[in-house]
Amino acid sequence: MVEDFRRVAILGLGLIGGSLALALQARNIAVSGYAHREQTANLAREAGIPATTSLPDAVADADLVILAVPLRAMADTAIELARHIGATDDATVMDVGSVKGPVREAIEAAGLGERFVGAHPMAGNEYSGFAAATNTLMLNAPWAVTTRHSARAERVAEPRANRIIHFIETVLDGNVTVLTDAAHDEAAALISHVPHVVATQLLNAVAQSPLRDEALALAAGSFRDGTRVAHTDPARTEAMVAENAAHVAPALRRAAADLAALAAALETGASTTTFFHTADSLRMS
Repeated sequence: MVEDFRRVAILGLGLIGGSLALALQARNIAVSGYAHREQTANLAREAGIPATTSLPDAVADADLVILAVPLRAMADTAIELARHIGATDDATVMDVGSVKGPVREAIEAAGLGERFVGAHPMAGNEYSGFAAATNTLMLNAPWAVTTRHSARAERVAEPRANRIIHFIETVLDGNVTVLTDAAHDEAAALISHVPHVVATQLLNAVAQSPLRDEALALAAGSFRDGTRVAHTDPARTEAMVAENAAHVAPALRRAAADLAALAAALETGASTTTFFHTADSLRMS
């Protein structure tokens, strides 16, 4: 039988961390939060989340610590956490970052590798901050739980990973896929990071066009849906893409090559059927 976590500390109370805190609170899980800014901690307290700007106070007595800080703050937060986590009775450390390889490296460099389980909820929207958090955002979401080596073997053999999987599936009703850090980062590039880049490029194209105002006046569902994630905090998107550069760059080159080939076909009157039908097996009937 997998033991439930008694108390969860969430470091970082933005959209994802805040939504996790609210979801756990709604399920009567003891939760505490840490925010870098007093304003964010106040918002969390107003929502009923015990929150503080003191990391040691936030993690005291927790048996699960969730790192939900921005990727650029992950290494420094892990180092500070390592100074205070000794009193938490062998707490497990989990993250919710959108890139896994660099996060594991930062966690291991801080000396927390033996406690760590990588995780990534595929949930979110174009908003940010605790004010955008809800107690339903994280429910029924697909989750990645990652390992350094064999995902198949470690799902069975790693007690901490099994406990995290149980927590996600039973408390948050999540749908867990276990895979390696590298496989996660390559997949995330394809289905999250590159779409953010493409959406940003579409928004950039209109912003730089001499017909910007006319185009926006005519814009409807296609433009709205194609650029939705480009309205995310651009600094957050930039950090996400840069941290996963090893997988994002080749995926972008493949996309650019496909688009260049399509442009050439359009200019010469050649067939464009392959471009528009390659993904037929993925389209809904």
